[in-house]
Amino acid sequence: MKWSLYIGKIAGIKIFIHWTFLILLLFIIQSHLMAGHGVNEILLALAFIAAVFVCITLHELGHALAAKHYHFKTLDINLLPIGGLARMEGLPEKPIQEFVVAIMGPLVNMAIGIILFFILKISSVVPELTNEMHITKENFWFYLYIVNIFLAVFNLIPAFPMDGGRIFRALLSFRLPRIKATRIATRTGQLIAILFVFLGFFGNPMLIFIGLFIFLGAQAETVAEETKSNLKDVKVSDVLMHRYSTLKPSEPLSNAVSILLDGQEQSFVIKDNGYIKGILSRKEIISGLSEFGKDIPVEKVMKKEITYLQADDFLKDVMQRFTNSSSHVLMPVFREKEFIGVLDIENISEYITIQNAINTASK
Repeated sequence: MKWSLYIGKIAGIKIFIHWTFLILLLFIIQSHLMAGHGVNEILLALAFIAAVFVCITLHELGHALAAKHYHFKTLDINLLPIGGLARMEGLPEKPIQEFVVAIMGPLVNMAIGIILFFILKISSVVPELTNEMHITKENFWFYLYIVNIFLAVFNLIPAFPMDGGRIFRALLSFRLPRIKATRIATRTGQLIAILFVFLGFFGNPMLIFIGLFIFLGAQAETVAEETKSNLKDVKVSDVLMHRYSTLKPSEPLSNAVSILLDGQEQSFVIKDNGYIKGILSRKEIISGLSEFGKDIPVEKVMKKEITYLQADDFLKDVMQRFTNSSSHVLMPVFREKEFIGVLDIENISEYITIQNAINTASK
């Protein structure tokens, strides 16, 4: 994720913190200063936020390690003011696997809450809840216990994009086709979202934003699942492009600019003596022009790290590879060792649009 600071690695998974986290910290400092609190109270509040986000990181690691057990790699975990986001190469579709991966996050928070509960019970430190959440040395661990129980329960709401939505879908998928299970889980989530919005108008306005977040997240999940369903049996060979422009490594960047301005192509294959040497996208062209000028050879700015596709790869799997690839938008396609064409995300999007139109007309 852009504008994120790398803070370390756990179990081989990189952890990043987004720059907007700074806004949260500044807000906490400002609110405490306005309330007349001293430095010690501000530091305690910041320490509490840090502890909460440690728990959120452990929540995401619960998902990540469960996914790893089923051979799904987690690329990284990003911490944002609204929570954590584990970015995975793919998500399991088998009901039992999806259930385990989804439930592990809330179970981690529940486990932390249970541990803190027994620590508080043994130490007999159970302060009363007040309307104003003011962190002190006496209630620090008690509030951390409350936050973890809240995170576990909140994430179990049966609505996308919460973990509960995926758990609900996984349970339905034991008896129903996945696409039907997704639609039922989506409708359930959207009903909950509407209820949140309704309650928000008569109570806490924050519920309105939570409701909208759930509603849009549920709709996005349905679209994503329907797209996967439409691409289920489609192979790369069915949609690849046979017409594409190639450049030699020694050609000036101005040649790529001419082709870019003369048509719709945004990326180019760089070949030499029949071998693919790299990929040149619009991004590299623009940065190359600004840094070196139009006469620089394309080999100086092209991307040499290339992701290759096989003609028999399934498009639903390739979609995830495009999502996770930030290096370029064009991928060469081979049938065994023979180079037969290229594929980009725009071409896949066009195919999906055409199929949706055909499906609509046939209904």
